[in-house]
Amino acid sequence: MHIGPAHNYRNTEMARQAIRDTGYEISLGMMPKSIGPLTFVFTGTGNVSQGAQEIFQDLPHEYVSPQALKKVSEHGSLNKMYACEVSRQDHLVRKDGGKYDAVEYEEHPERYISVFAHKIAPYASVIVNGIYWAVNSPKLLTIPDAKYLLQPVYTPWLPTSIGSPALPHRMLAICDISADPGGSIEFMSECTTIDTPFCLYDANQNKDTNSFKGPGVLVCSIDNMPTQLPREATDFFGSLLLPYMYSILQSEVSKPFEEHNFSHEVHQAVITSGGSLTPNFEYISDLRAQNKATSKAAFDIASKAKKALVLGAGYVSAPLVEYLARDSNTGIVVASGLKDEADALAEKHSSVEPVLLDVVERPDLLADLVKDTDVVVSLLPYSLHHEVAKHCIRAKTNMVTASYCTPAMKELHEAAVDAGITVVNEVGLDPGIDHLYALECFEEVHRGGGKIESFVSFCGGLPAPEFSDNPLRYKFSWSPRGVLLNTLSGAKYLEQGKVVEVTPGGSLLDTTEDFSFLPGLALEGFPNRDSTVYGNLYGITEAQTILRGTLRYKGFSEVAKALIKLGLIDPNPHPMLHHGGPDITWKQLICTLLGQMDANIFPDNLRALVAERVGNDSQLAGIEALGLLTDDPVVKCVTPLDTLSHYLSKRLALQPGERDLIVLRHEVTINWPDGGKELRGINLVCYGDPTGYSAMAKTVGYPAAIATKMVLDGEIQGRGMVLPFTRDIYLPIISRLRDEGVAATEKSVWL
Repeated sequence: MHIGPAHNYRNTEMARQAIRDTGYEISLGMMPKSIGPLTFVFTGTGNVSQGAQEIFQDLPHEYVSPQALKKVSEHGSLNKMYACEVSRQDHLVRKDGGKYDAVEYEEHPERYISVFAHKIAPYASVIVNGIYWAVNSPKLLTIPDAKYLLQPVYTPWLPTSIGSPALPHRMLAICDISADPGGSIEFMSECTTIDTPFCLYDANQNKDTNSFKGPGVLVCSIDNMPTQLPREATDFFGSLLLPYMYSILQSEVSKPFEEHNFSHEVHQAVITSGGSLTPNFEYISDLRAQNKATSKAAFDIASKAKKALVLGAGYVSAPLVEYLARDSNTGIVVASGLKDEADALAEKHSSVEPVLLDVVERPDLLADLVKDTDVVVSLLPYSLHHEVAKHCIRAKTNMVTASYCTPAMKELHEAAVDAGITVVNEVGLDPGIDHLYALECFEEVHRGGGKIESFVSFCGGLPAPEFSDNPLRYKFSWSPRGVLLNTLSGAKYLEQGKVVEVTPGGSLLDTTEDFSFLPGLALEGFPNRDSTVYGNLYGITEAQTILRGTLRYKGFSEVAKALIKLGLIDPNPHPMLHHGGPDITWKQLICTLLGQMDANIFPDNLRALVAERVGNDSQLAGIEALGLLTDDPVVKCVTPLDTLSHYLSKRLALQPGERDLIVLRHEVTINWPDGGKELRGINLVCYGDPTGYSAMAKTVGYPAAIATKMVLDGEIQGRGMVLPFTRDIYLPIISRLRDEGVAATEKSVWL
């Protein structure tokens, strides 16, 4: 509190006296204990770094090596400050793992990376950056590094609390004297001013504010620092220049440079004479020629608008496009096989360009579009993602999908790494948001010394209760085919240490159980896919139960089982449903599937045959209420599954004025070190807006959009197939989803 802004002082000596006064109080033990031992890291060894250290040395201090920094940050004294000077060899290593070589680095800095963020920065309270940075040099701290460094530090578990209370991260401030926006400190995007010397950088939001309120680190990057002490700076510079003024004044513009009788110092300092470079500085012409292409490329990259290609203009595209369009520097191309859908999005946003594209029929057009963009967002069916990814790899373009990272995508991992691109998968709802909240919980538990005993997760997209008035208790705000096909899938999960497998073909729905975690809703659920892999993926190998499943309203499974028994969810072609065949009705199709050749069968007899096949009258009533025993014409789509999907997508679509509902439930049993056991419930309930976005569109579109923006802004820099399983990805997405009104609630019970 003793020290004011530099321009408040008449000269350096007055400012340094204020610093010495502060140092005196520090030596008396008056520094707040809550911030722990204060460690200052100075990067560079040149004049800039030495000048900063000269001022620092007016405080009680002790210098330590980079190797001792960790121990000092944990056990150092509060009666003094600790300084660590970091030079290139302390944090630069070859990309292939080799040691730093000064000569090679000067010629080929692109061969090196910095380990500063992991080796030194975690133990720094303040970083004073005084290194020179060139375009192809390794960055000292990247945006992902900031997310790693600037997260709360959890205390050891406290038995009187629920979970582990978090303390702020160690780092307090960064002074970037180099003042290179986007340079060695990548997240320093704009220089600060004398009037507003600090900004607060929030790593989760990847943005700066002028407020000191909230999480983050203070960043100072004033690029005209000498003007804060203008008189002293002028006097000092003038005193150094004055002895040479007489020689300088002898300059005669009409005389050749060689004829001047300058002093040695002035002669060496003259850069141009008579409109030409002097001999000492002729190298500048060569340097300009060498750097022209690099500089132009760097300028183009920095100044051009970023571009995103969105493939698909269906249910979830609207919120994704709207989110990306908030940045006026982002151009968006929406490509769809349905031009009307793409045009509708373009009408709402001036930065959106609609394109008609069938990715299967026109791979050449897809290749051209991918080549001309910074990131591709694929909202196509998951079976097409790997084909899109191949185009992205060839064009070295990043990619984002909301779908599972399928085996076909995993096979492309090494190719994507070699191409130097980022392909982010599983950033929708399920998969996506379910990962984020689970991992946030697990990290907190593990930091507090706890163990996960059980993890049970269910998620479902549903109509709002007032619009669930149909036999399936369901309406489609997502792909009907995927919803129906999922009922034929198998499942695998871990229950009390034993692996349970459900074979494909319809037996999945026999495992359905009722849920009451939201007593106001009548819910049921059944397992989904292979849950056992999440022990390793989530880092909860100690868990005895791991189960992920699908939520529906009660009654869905019974009617879905009837559809399976009738053969209506068969994904194989049926001759009666060929496009070129004769027109048929639903009654005729059902008769054929029952083996009844006479489609003119008496209605009561047909109902009896259906009841016999499906098993009970309630299931028969559901089939009949869906209109599947009528003489209505069938739109033939080759397979029973696709034909039924098309039919239900129209019959059970959300109508204008109706809304949908997303319910996500994580139930986590935690064993704490003191023997206590906690049952933590994490609920996400999100309703759609009848006049805006559906709940499904919001919970798939927004996380995908946030991840896309993070890729565009350099916040996600991992190469190859990337999942949102690291805290530098999932914590920012959780934070930004909250800003969009998508947030979970937690409730714990101690067992």
